[in-house]
Amino acid sequence: MAASGNTNQRRHAIGEFLFRHETILLLVLVAEWFYFNSVGRRFGTLDNTFEIMRHSAEIGLLALVMTPIILTGGIDLSVGSLLGLCAILFGKLWRDVGMSLPVAAVCTLLIGALAGGLNAVLIARLRLPALIVTLGTYSLFRGLAEAITRGVDTFTNFPDSFLALGQQHFAGLPTQVWFFLVVTIAIWLLVHRTTFGRSLRAIGFSPEGARYAGLPVERRIAQAYILAGVVSALAAIIYTARLGQAKADAGTGYELFAITAVVLGGTSIFGGIGTVHGTLFGVAAIAVLDNGLVHARQPREMAGMLTGVLLLAALGAGALPKLLAKLRAPRHSSAPPS
Repeated sequence: MAASGNTNQRRHAIGEFLFRHETILLLVLVAEWFYFNSVGRRFGTLDNTFEIMRHSAEIGLLALVMTPIILTGGIDLSVGSLLGLCAILFGKLWRDVGMSLPVAAVCTLLIGALAGGLNAVLIARLRLPALIVTLGTYSLFRGLAEAITRGVDTFTNFPDSFLALGQQHFAGLPTQVWFFLVVTIAIWLLVHRTTFGRSLRAIGFSPEGARYAGLPVERRIAQAYILAGVVSALAAIIYTARLGQAKADAGTGYELFAITAVVLGGTSIFGGIGTVHGTLFGVAAIAVLDNGLVHARQPREMAGMLTGVLLLAALGAGALPKLLAKLRAPRHSSAPPS
């Protein structure tokens, strides 16, 4: 009996491991890599691997800071538009105001914090729905970027020393990857090794329960949105350095890719459950798919469709253990009347 019990426990543990989002995504990544490597001659090269890293850095940064927000049960649809606005303001502060690039970068980060603070006040203090608030600021930030540039002005001719942040290598890796790694480590420690991260999960499970437990619910939610604003501004600077220009449509659609990566990585859209490393797997799966389609000579428009299929498949696979558990549960039939 004991041996049978141990066997069942091992089977249950193996089943849980196989159906974890991280495991599923790892298998998807391996499958993607082998397939695209077989149809594209340059896909598996080191140069292309660096290209995938370089192009996924900005979306990866947005996905990282989206994770704490979604853990609270919130959402931020404005991060892509804020990236565009911050890119424009960074270029304007440098070219038109005459600030040095380091000073313009610091001011841009502060602007990002203020924009995140606007979301924080409306959502955490006034308790307005995050979806509606960030949909509004999504339009506000993009509209401001269009107004500043009149829809046509772009900021170019940045010095080579700045462009190196997005186009050169440092210590064997693309320079922006180092920024991404630093932010990744910081967010991972914040979410998984501090009371801040534990409070985010508690808020996601039950905001009222978290308040009764004495947690500063409004403050934690506000901090998550302000952090998203700062990192969105950082992503704007890296984006500008990579492309060598700042334009009003920068970051268009990035918020949807970021949210998809977070949910694909196993973070519950309802809050309370999720990991930073799961988000990283989600970012990698989307980035490899997008790059691989180019090497397979397929329309890039397919990336959105296949990402949606990937997301639905991952969600379905994640729900499969619960479905199997229900099917295996003993059914208690009522006794026939005497």
